[in-house]
Amino acid sequence: MLAQILPRAAARFGHKTALISAARTLSYAELDALSRHVAGALAARGIASGDRVSIYAQNCWEWIVAYHGILKAGAVVNPINVMLTAEEVRYVLADCGARAIFCGPDTTAAVLDAARDVPGVEHIISFGDPEGTAIEFAALMAEAAPSPDVPAAAPAALATIGYTSGTTGHPKGAMQSHRAVFLNCALTATMHVRTEQDIVVTALPAPHVYGNVVINSIFMAGGTVVLMERFDPEGALERMVRYRATLFEGVPTMYMTMLAHPRLGHYDLSSLTRCTVGGQTFAETMARAWEDRSRAPLLELWGMTELAGLGTTHALYAPNVHGSIGVALPGIDVRVAAFDDASHTMPVGEPGELMVRGPIVMQGYYGNKKATAETIEPDGWLHTGDVAVADESGHFRMVDRRKDMIITAGYKVYPAEIERVLAGHPAVAMSAVGPITDEVKGELARAYVVLRPDVAVTETDLIDFCRSHLAAYKLPRSVRFVADLPKTSTGKIMRRELRALD
Repeated sequence: MLAQILPRAAARFGHKTALISAARTLSYAELDALSRHVAGALAARGIASGDRVSIYAQNCWEWIVAYHGILKAGAVVNPINVMLTAEEVRYVLADCGARAIFCGPDTTAAVLDAARDVPGVEHIISFGDPEGTAIEFAALMAEAAPSPDVPAAAPAALATIGYTSGTTGHPKGAMQSHRAVFLNCALTATMHVRTEQDIVVTALPAPHVYGNVVINSIFMAGGTVVLMERFDPEGALERMVRYRATLFEGVPTMYMTMLAHPRLGHYDLSSLTRCTVGGQTFAETMARAWEDRSRAPLLELWGMTELAGLGTTHALYAPNVHGSIGVALPGIDVRVAAFDDASHTMPVGEPGELMVRGPIVMQGYYGNKKATAETIEPDGWLHTGDVAVADESGHFRMVDRRKDMIITAGYKVYPAEIERVLAGHPAVAMSAVGPITDEVKGELARAYVVLRPDVAVTETDLIDFCRSHLAAYKLPRSVRFVADLPKTSTGKIMRRELRALD
């Protein structure tokens, strides 16, 4: 199923521009032909249906070609987060049993180091200059290798294995079927009304499910993807203007840094027709500030690796309820369950764990039956680990990650609630909240704040600002002013790393 995305798009849109990257612009016909060539080269090296092939590189046109080439060879794609270390890559390659891996110029050395201890990895293909035993991607593409005649994959067949961040130990490989990934992209395209007229600017990492859905949902619709290697606010704004983008899609920190950019007012964003934001909770004040500047609706969404992408979002022409993550994707069940009894659904307005059921839910964690049983109930409901509340209109509001909750003197404090308030202060560009140990109350909330350029504010000022919006027990007890916050490859703030800033 997934292997048909580019052939179908090429048949419909031919030489229309599909992908614009820093190094190369490609039409649908070119993307389709190049990915067929990758499939042929892999088949010539013995890669067959069901074999796992990894990709470990920054965003680039080669990444996209490799992804679709692997699928056309009948193999299973293992996209690896580019922030992983050689040790972590070694674990992932061994765990999923990868037979080949594509890597970028800046990751080849790490892959060669990792592969030494993983005998199953037979082929290393580098997008840059080859090192050691690595094969140069350009040389691979120069080979005369016909595309293999691979039977169409069954909808339930394994398509991708995407590894979680591994915050509680080794990362776990979420197994996704062709149906799950295809449906997620198709349903996202439907909810956001993506068309062949769309031009999306994105710096979301291609290995991440959010980035994957952005790219492939646009390919399904016949639009154009403007792919940034890495996010920087000026580069993103400049591309929106240069290519007359209709869509920008990112995580909250991307919007925060663009809103804080001193030259934001110089950019003409009038071509934007809607934007999306996901990955973490986003303050309503920030959402409205972006809408005021861009004049485009900002649609919040929520998803996870275990769902192959989105689980909820807003439909473009439906009410845009700021502060909510939207409604369930069509045909997907979403509810809020009691923390101590997954079979009990919480009343409207009462917090609980967000749970999801439907064809986008992963098949399980690769080679880990125990973790699978702990995450997926026998009746198919997936535990997300996110705390949410439902309202009467079917919209869900995210409270926070359950594991990020701070317990202070027996009270539950959610960092995201404090962060949303801090986002409303005119001096704050970004903030994150984490726990610090306290002998009396167990834990206290500490805010780590990045200020906007050329502004001054004190710790007392920010705590007093929060005092008018939060109950006393929820107040941050201290504030640390920092130059930046630790982030993942997608730009999500890593709260577990905040202590290092002290």
